[in-house]
Amino acid sequence: MNLKIKIILIETSHPGNIGAVARAMKNMGLYELVLVNPVCFPHEDAVSRASGAEDILESATVVSTLVEAIEDCSLVVGASARSRSINWPSVEPRQCVEKILTDHKDNYTAIVFGPEKSGLKNESLDHCNYLLSIPTNPDFSSLNLAMAVQIFCYELRMQVVGGEIPIFDSGTPSATVNEMENFYVHLESHLIKNEFLNPDEPRHLMRRIRRLFMKASPDQNEVNILRGILSSFESDQRKELKNEKND
Repeated sequence: MNLKIKIILIETSHPGNIGAVARAMKNMGLYELVLVNPVCFPHEDAVSRASGAEDILESATVVSTLVEAIEDCSLVVGASARSRSINWPSVEPRQCVEKILTDHKDNYTAIVFGPEKSGLKNESLDHCNYLLSIPTNPDFSSLNLAMAVQIFCYELRMQVVGGEIPIFDSGTPSATVNEMENFYVHLESHLIKNEFLNPDEPRHLMRRIRRLFMKASPDQNEVNILRGILSSFESDQRKELKNEKND
């Protein structure tokens, strides 16, 4: 498979789990592993558990923040089994693969997994378009990290190799995470300036706004239009200030 998909592990505590994930990825034909602040890597336990997938470990990218890991991605999916106070749209592995193959095959997709004990934090989910939910026995729902990665990678391989989903060009590329982050910063500055957002008591406003735009999944042209609208407000404000000075 030659797909632009990153498997991202955040703050993995046990190096053996990193090795097991590398093995699961190579079994199914995925090769891009990104580690965000791993507790201990590189490590002999990772090599031991990789069992022949040492090349995945050697080429793994290590970064300090999730934003660094996903800045070139247009789709970010966070794996989580926990319920949240603000609902994120949820997809099962098969639905997730369909979205990747039909809408995002020309851009990078990130599948993000949190720490083994706590899972993804809300701050990480702020950057995710969807939650990846794996149906399990409700009486025994715990999956280890490598299991969860293997299930997603298996579903992807079955649909690509089996030809279940037609792959086609979706037109204008979706906006990358970096482009969306720049837009959110631009928008937030206007909301604060116009006193719609109180930075001392932000509540969940920006988180809800992120959810709104993630549902819309804007492409690069649409984000450029939104940034242009915000810039036009700045131009109007400058004109008003100039007129006030002249008066």
